[in-house]
Amino acid sequence: MRILLTCLLLSAPLVAQPPVPRYEVKRAPGPIVIDGKLDDKAWAAAPAIEFIFPWQFQTGAKQKTIAKLLWDDDYLYVGYECEDKDIVAQRTERDDPTYLDDAVEFFVDPKPSQTTVYFGLEMNARAVLYDYLMVDTKYVFKRFNMQGVQLASFIRGTLNARGDEDQGWSLEVAIPWVNFEELAKRPTPGTVWTANLNRWDGVEPDRRLSMWSDSGDAQPNPHHPARFGQLVFVK
Repeated sequence: MRILLTCLLLSAPLVAQPPVPRYEVKRAPGPIVIDGKLDDKAWAAAPAIEFIFPWQFQTGAKQKTIAKLLWDDDYLYVGYECEDKDIVAQRTERDDPTYLDDAVEFFVDPKPSQTTVYFGLEMNARAVLYDYLMVDTKYVFKRFNMQGVQLASFIRGTLNARGDEDQGWSLEVAIPWVNFEELAKRPTPGTVWTANLNRWDGVEPDRRLSMWSDSGDAQPNPHHPARFGQLVFVK
């Protein structure tokens, strides 16, 4: 019986995971003002990432999210455009659990040869930052604070006014390279880092997680660095 069971397990088809996505991070062709609006001409040069909805059993609305990335000599830039009919963000202090609000995330690993350490930035619709160092996907060093991060959001609607209908919100973040120097040098054209971009949307119990690269987990979970997508820095 044990031999038969082993044979059945070995012959069972494996569920193939989709390949991780790849994104070319272009150099910003001009200045970017961090005001949350993504209306600087430089953003037009950045390809758009549209988030996917891996977990169909979640009951939150499927609201569209677009993300873009750029870089220059001083910063790594990430911008988000979020459709949102009901914008809710209660957290107001640095390192509050912003992931419980309407929020976007940026997880980045500057040294893809290892997947045990990466940086997390979780930013709600009011541009409150929760940043940390993640180790082994279970140890969160929230006392780690990034230096010189610029962050702003722009809300098209009324924040925390339940019952009306909003349009959405956008967010920009500029991260100085010095924050990554313990793991990697400043990138040059051809350098590859890995990352994932995520969004927590809605109010419990109707809440949904969307993302760039499918984490492959059965339950909603963005913390799977082996499934981060590739960021390729180009001119």
